[in-house]
Amino acid sequence: MFKWREDFNVNVSKIDEQHKELFNIGNFLYDLMSIKDDIDRYDEIMTALHKLRDYAIYHFETEEKLMLEHGYPKYEEHKSQHDAFIAKINSLDDDLIDMDQRTVEMDLLIFVANWIEQHILRTDMEYKEFFNGKGVY
Repeated sequence: MFKWREDFNVNVSKIDEQHKELFNIGNFLYDLMSIKDDIDRYDEIMTALHKLRDYAIYHFETEEKLMLEHGYPKYEEHKSQHDAFIAKINSLDDDLIDMDQRTVEMDLLIFVANWIEQHILRTDMEYKEFFNGKGVY
């Protein structure tokens, strides 16, 4: 489902590699959702959620550090989107996940897909020229 394309490149190698890992996590979620059986997958869903959250935090810290180091003018706006992403992941209720796993998996997959589309292709692209202009590749 999540396929890397060249138009996702922000021309900052560290960030591009981290974005690719987020794609891998998204694909893990998709694979998990694609399993058609009645087996309880709560533990796998929680593992995927924690992996997504923890890696996103690591990635966001990397981006935000670069922004602060180079005086990126849209830092606060960008950081607020990162904070909203983590808040969304943290807001998922463990009991709801346990009771309605398929719905939660689908909602999470849609959320991640929309995030990739909206955040990487739009918001992150706004810093591409800024960083490249500062010699950051």
